[in-house]
Amino acid sequence: MAGAPGAGKSTVAGLLLGRLDPVPALLDKDTLFSGFVAEVLAAHGRSYGEREGDWYDGHVKAHEYGGMTAAAAQIRAAGCPVMPVAPFTGQIRDPGRWREWVGELGGDPVRLVWVASDGATLRARIGGRGRSRDTGKLDGFDAFVARVRPDRPPPVEHIAIDNRLGAAPLSDQVAALADVG
Repeated sequence: MAGAPGAGKSTVAGLLLGRLDPVPALLDKDTLFSGFVAEVLAAHGRSYGEREGDWYDGHVKAHEYGGMTAAAAQIRAAGCPVMPVAPFTGQIRDPGRWREWVGELGGDPVRLVWVASDGATLRARIGGRGRSRDTGKLDGFDAFVARVRPDRPPPVEHIAIDNRLGAAPLSDQVAALADVG
């Protein structure tokens, strides 16, 4: 499950989990690493709200995604399906990196569900959830949106869920997705 921060990935994942059989193990980046990330940022004198950018990508995100990927591969190797939930921007925006990542996950089958959004929706969702870890995104919002490209589909095979303001209800879109299977 991928998409821009604030696009609604966790919401879509929750709706989809209830429709899948067998139910996959859920690996949500925020659940797994939020406390760890806060400690790393504090130890390096960085802002608690710094969750994007070159420093974060090199010092934190690489390890978050490495840990999620290793855990997902281990779970899949034991025969259990898994649903990693994170932006995965680097993995989904480059076809070569995508193929490499699929291999790191244990190989096909891997299905990408991408949650589409846009700047107006992200501003409403991120501002509305009131999390202090989002301050960096909101403080540099235009640069954040340009970096995460919430309305630009990935150039790899994917299933899109539209979570822009005015889109069909997520429950209807997820039901249609689960029915296709």
